[in-house]
Amino acid sequence: MASEWWRTAAIYQIYPRSFADANGDGMGDLAGIRSRLPELADLGIDAIWLSPFYTSPQKDAGYDVADYCDVDPAFGTLADFDDMLAEAHRLALRVIVDLVPNHSSDRHPWFQQALAAAPGSPERARYVFRDGAGPNGDIPPNNWESVFGGSMWTRVTEPDGTPGQWYLHIFDSSQPDFDWTNEEVREEFRRILRFWLDRGVDGFRVDVAHGLIKADGLPDYTPPAEAGSMGGGAQHAEAVSAIGASGGASATAAGAVAVAVAEAEDEHGLPETAPYWGQDGVHEIYRDWRRLLDEYDGERILAAEAWVDPLPRVAQWVRPDEMHQAFNFAYLGTEWDAAALRSVIDDSLAAFGAVGAPSTWVLSNHDVIRHASRLALGADSLQGHGIGPKSPGLPDPVLGLRRARAASALMLALPGSAYLYQGEELGLPEAIHLPDEARQDPTWFRTEGERYGRDGCRVPLPWEADAPSYGFGPTDASWLPQPAGWSELARDRQRGVAGSTLELYRRVLAERRSRSLASGSVEWLDGVGGDGGGGGDGVLALRNGTVVVVANTGSEAVPLPAGRVILASDELDGAQLPADTTVWLEA
Repeated sequence: MASEWWRTAAIYQIYPRSFADANGDGMGDLAGIRSRLPELADLGIDAIWLSPFYTSPQKDAGYDVADYCDVDPAFGTLADFDDMLAEAHRLALRVIVDLVPNHSSDRHPWFQQALAAAPGSPERARYVFRDGAGPNGDIPPNNWESVFGGSMWTRVTEPDGTPGQWYLHIFDSSQPDFDWTNEEVREEFRRILRFWLDRGVDGFRVDVAHGLIKADGLPDYTPPAEAGSMGGGAQHAEAVSAIGASGGASATAAGAVAVAVAEAEDEHGLPETAPYWGQDGVHEIYRDWRRLLDEYDGERILAAEAWVDPLPRVAQWVRPDEMHQAFNFAYLGTEWDAAALRSVIDDSLAAFGAVGAPSTWVLSNHDVIRHASRLALGADSLQGHGIGPKSPGLPDPVLGLRRARAASALMLALPGSAYLYQGEELGLPEAIHLPDEARQDPTWFRTEGERYGRDGCRVPLPWEADAPSYGFGPTDASWLPQPAGWSELARDRQRGVAGSTLELYRRVLAERRSRSLASGSVEWLDGVGGDGGGGGDGVLALRNGTVVVVANTGSEAVPLPAGRVILASDELDGAQLPADTTVWLEA
């Protein structure tokens, strides 16, 4: 396999619950993933990333881990994981697994030991326990507010039955934060890393990679008013904060997870952050991990889920001695607008390039409204809130799919590494009309139905139009109901069909690889679309290697540049490039 594969890889996210179910219980599993890997290899991706499959009470969709070195029975066994990994490697697919180091489940043996132990004990020192304020200790240690709302602190009852200390949880009270100043915690995660590396995994996607270290003294902090808005200097941070902070239910409190933009600047000249986000101490942890990974052959990687802003701060996570990749949430949060896209592409390439790292690109994941719907929303909708039948401005499905195909064709022409979310290659829209009684996202219940949450992007995939559960499993069981209209989007209905979204993705990925676009560069073109390709009339035009890419994000057709058409996201209209269409031309 080529050196530094991660710089150019197309990485496919698998949400195990919803990918493929081998035993028919309605829940996806590792054996189901293994059975479908040949179809992913045929798609043309380079690696897969699996959301958590570890032992967990599943209060936060597996991001509440009770045992980091075992498989939850809902997904199978360690033997099933090994079989899946072996099949992926046989197909030349690398495997990245999720790692959740900021917090554990409250069911984790360490936390149970902490509850049974005394204040000041080594067991409690693994987590962030503090005495309360006030004469009786009944006031939380500081004023921090959880991403879920309410205090970031929960008081315990001591073994003798008296009210006791408080523990910190950035997210839910069932997810206590580790104390990363404790060497025992650091050594435990070195052990966890080695456990999976020794089994042969190719890397880790690190959940909440910006949250491990808290400011000394845990000072009070009140986010500025703009932290809850989409405006000002916090634009990208707030866009992605609405999408979410960790892979699970933590995504539901828009604004609370944002990197606050204050007037003060840190030593790097960047806006200071909240005392529980993006502290400099996290970087030494990842330098330590990088040294550990570098002991292994095959270029094992670390990918940061770091919800920080602006892009130069994100780039701190991927300096040469730290992580390899960081998710580009600024790009995901950018609207379908040529000028805005050109700006974020330039900013991304500059920020990541300054530290010698590749930019990453992504349009959908398990926390956001699928981009086949999101790009056609007729009203604002904070991403963690989701959309449902009563949401204003519901998307036009035809327009949404057209824009999604065009956006994907543009994204996959950019240099760097691209992330795809399962089902986007089928053009799956958000499942909007789920029955209320079927919804399972904690957001729905916590807000008493005010917010729909993220169930709509997590519905199990359709593989075969005429099979039970559309081929998701051998029975009709499906942990979330699948829309009836999805039979037409099933993989077997699209395979080999000219113009289908599946065949568009296969063609784009094949051309991307054969023309080495992921290791290329962007040159903006003048005189395309009447405005120089800079986005003023909705046209974005660039050259990457032997390919000219033109994306029309406007509402009117524009003249199609001369040149042989390699591919187009939709049918072309003679010498015109229709609205919401991207074309690749021979340079």
